[in-house]
Amino acid sequence: MLERLNQALDHIEERLGGDLDPAELARIATTSEYHFRRLFSALAGMPLSEYVRRRRLTVAGAEVLAGERTLLEIAVRHGYGSGEAFARAFRAVHGVGPGEARRTGAALRSQPRISFRLVVEGNSTMRYRVVEKKDLRVVGRRARVPLVHEGENPAIAAHIRSLGQETIARLARLSDQEPRGVVSAVVHLSDSREEGAELDYWHAVVSDAEVPEEFEVLDVPAGTWAVFENEGPYPRALQYLWRDIFTQWFPSNPYASRPGPEFMSIHPAEDWSTARTELWIPVEHTAA
Repeated sequence: MLERLNQALDHIEERLGGDLDPAELARIATTSEYHFRRLFSALAGMPLSEYVRRRRLTVAGAEVLAGERTLLEIAVRHGYGSGEAFARAFRAVHGVGPGEARRTGAALRSQPRISFRLVVEGNSTMRYRVVEKKDLRVVGRRARVPLVHEGENPAIAAHIRSLGQETIARLARLSDQEPRGVVSAVVHLSDSREEGAELDYWHAVVSDAEVPEEFEVLDVPAGTWAVFENEGPYPRALQYLWRDIFTQWFPSNPYASRPGPEFMSIHPAEDWSTARTELWIPVEHTAA
């Protein structure tokens, strides 16, 4: 898997000045475009589109300082339709416009070329099982929230508080199948896991029961989920589990992520300092 990902990175470098098709990159990596984008974001720490933008403007920055081409020629070489669009993108990355950078020899920012390598740590074992689910219904209340990588997500916390304990108790009584009890269901609205990206967060249960009018319903088609168990400091251990699934488990197992809700079942200590969690990730089996 890592070798194929690096081949896709080579393809990016060869075409920095032209159009880049994420579907073609996924084909080189022998996976789906959805999984390629998710896996790249987890491994690289940034979305694919952001990496490509930074690499293009790193190479363009060197050409600006070299002074061998006009700024418009450089803009066109790197896929920008106008000098104005190039100047805006250049300033966003380097903190200075291309004209000023050329006149003053300003210090620019560089995005190194990424390559993925296997690091063997062997200091943890991931507990998981694979579950096949028929068509299911997510029942609860949802909110549009930003993705937060570290620490508490204030928007999610505010949404849960707004429900009140009585509403949550009524919701819990509707649970009649796995994952049991009140769960957090996350529906990503894009392929990226960029900080601040919007997602739909559901405080919900999985249920076939009759649904009271006060709750919303999300119908989910049948599919496969990989279910991971974790226990430790909350929320840090859970956030590290998300990271480890994409950086360690997926590259080592014949599965790819697929679109669908991701479920979290959280059983905290009384003071919420630690928690036992169960994380359901929608997956599909890939060829060995």
